[in-house]
Amino acid sequence: MGPFQRMEHAFQVWLGLSPAATDQLVATVATLLVYLAADRAARRLVARFVGDSSLRFQVNKAIGYALGALSFVVVLRIWLHDVTGLATYFGLLSAGLAIALQDPVANFAGWLYIVVRRPFGMGDRIQIAQHMGDVVDIRPLRFVLLEIGNWVKDEQSTGRVIHVPNAYVFKNPVANYDQAFGYIWNEIEVVVTCESNWKLAKETLLRIVNDHTEKLTPDVTSRIRLAADSLHIKFGKMTPVVWTSMVDAGVRLTVRYLCKPRERRSSASAFWEAVLEEFARLPDVDFAYPTTRWFDNATEGKPGARAAAETSSSGTAAVVVEAGAEPDDKAG
Repeated sequence: MGPFQRMEHAFQVWLGLSPAATDQLVATVATLLVYLAADRAARRLVARFVGDSSLRFQVNKAIGYALGALSFVVVLRIWLHDVTGLATYFGLLSAGLAIALQDPVANFAGWLYIVVRRPFGMGDRIQIAQHMGDVVDIRPLRFVLLEIGNWVKDEQSTGRVIHVPNAYVFKNPVANYDQAFGYIWNEIEVVVTCESNWKLAKETLLRIVNDHTEKLTPDVTSRIRLAADSLHIKFGKMTPVVWTSMVDAGVRLTVRYLCKPRERRSSASAFWEAVLEEFARLPDVDFAYPTTRWFDNATEGKPGARAAAETSSSGTAAVVVEAGAEPDDKAG
């Protein structure tokens, strides 16, 4: 009597099973043993030929899912005799594999989408979900970002690498910094006091931004035209501009200009250094910031308002808080 016959006889004696049920139980145990042996052998092969630990983990996970699904279908076939026909068998097998490999299949489909439709490519700076960074690798199951932003200001590199599953492209919008024409708009706000010569400040800012920003080359303009043809993108004013608005602190002058995505911080730094130097030479232009000062409306206010103050408060001084005003000699 062979080992399997002895095992069947032992199951019949110990568990009181019928010969048919014993055969099914033995086949199930054998299937599980084969599954464990195959899984162990596959892990050894993957460890030998796949050096990247992250990719090795993904491959082991996919193989484990596939072997588990196959073992499940085999066990199901052993115990369900009424499931007959090759088509039904392979239908269950494919369904089991589809469920077990749902994430790897979705990631592989995402890879095909990235390769064919190209929402981004190698070297592009993108944002997907809460992740931002430069694409440094695209693989069948995931793509890799060199992270920017997070705790680092002005979208500078953090030094971390983010592994993002390719299926993210189906579930989250993708913002590409480089796809349109290689430039982005950057805005810097400069606030001056209401007493300042804001027109002169605006002219100075426009001159500075024109001197310190990169001029658009014919190559850039051609890329803009191509982007307008393929993505129906239309841009109005492409040269730097300064917009004017009022805020609590004073007059806000918003400088808007084009820069390369990776030069946003350096261009802003050069612009601010020039602004600090130029404004220091202007006697009638001051930066606005929250300050507190004493203001006597009876002596400093407009004539009409001054008379009303004398009538209502007998010329007493009033304390006011003016965000953006410069402190004067009466500051308390």
